[in-house]
Amino acid sequence: MTKPQVLQLNPILIPEVNDELASLYQMHRHFEMADPEAWLQEHGASIQAVITGGHTGIAVPMLERLPALKVVAVNGVGTDAVDLAYCRARGLPVTATLGALTEDVADLAIGLLIAACRNLCAVDRFVRDGQWEQHPQPSAVPLARRFSGMRVGIVGLGRVGRAVAQRAAAFGCPIAYTDLRAMDDVPHRFVPDLVELARDSDALVLCAAADKAEGIVDAAVLDALGPRGFLVNVARGRLVNEDDLAAAIVAGRIAGAGLDVFVDEPRVPDALRRSDRVTLQAHRASATWETRAAMARMVLDSVAQALAGQRPAMSLTT
Repeated sequence: MTKPQVLQLNPILIPEVNDELASLYQMHRHFEMADPEAWLQEHGASIQAVITGGHTGIAVPMLERLPALKVVAVNGVGTDAVDLAYCRARGLPVTATLGALTEDVADLAIGLLIAACRNLCAVDRFVRDGQWEQHPQPSAVPLARRFSGMRVGIVGLGRVGRAVAQRAAAFGCPIAYTDLRAMDDVPHRFVPDLVELARDSDALVLCAAADKAEGIVDAAVLDALGPRGFLVNVARGRLVNEDDLAAAIVAGRIAGAGLDVFVDEPRVPDALRRSDRVTLQAHRASATWETRAAMARMVLDSVAQALAGQRPAMSLTT
């Protein structure tokens, strides 16, 4: 019997999942094709499922060339690179791995904040470069900031925001948040205005999905956060006006930042890369074996459910 045809736009890094995909389906790896356009022209009509990533998504022109498609399975939580309205109108399920990333993203948010407060990366370089031997006096390394007890403001109190709040609360941090509305099931203080939240916080942690929001953390928000305040972003790069952030870092208008996401990845502004007060990651918040395996398993389930004629449990459009 002919296996269902699956087009894969992004690699999956879990070997056993790749083995299972290969055993169940005829896999076509778009990212390895010498001439993907020619291949789509010849074979697109046979594709029944697409596996993609949140950053890559799938464009409408490609979707239009896949008339037999039964599901778009996003290996991630970001769906802003998929036209959900188009898929909804077509009755096409678009699934995401909601919930699988929560714990690791929240862990990294706290890790970035502690690293920024305690200058972990800068001091690591100080030791590795032999500077400690040349400058052993305690004053050679500036005093850091205590994380425990900091006032933490969270932008977006969804799954990740709540997990960050839980972790920060364990460090004795008072929590406030902003979102589209106040949440009745949390004990934290709701602040409707982002500038006001920044002004009342020692650290601002961005956790909002906010697919349509852009540049909401701008000079006004950063000035409200102030020269002793820290910014952490594990959400969307475009939530931050990077020019304003770079200027604030260079001028010392905020104390530091911990960033996992950027506006134009993998390009990062030079001012942020050069600053010892900025801790950087390469969009790696979900990059653990445990989370990537859980995500891949959810993708497998979504494809199997759709090809069996069922509504995928993780569908966002049907």
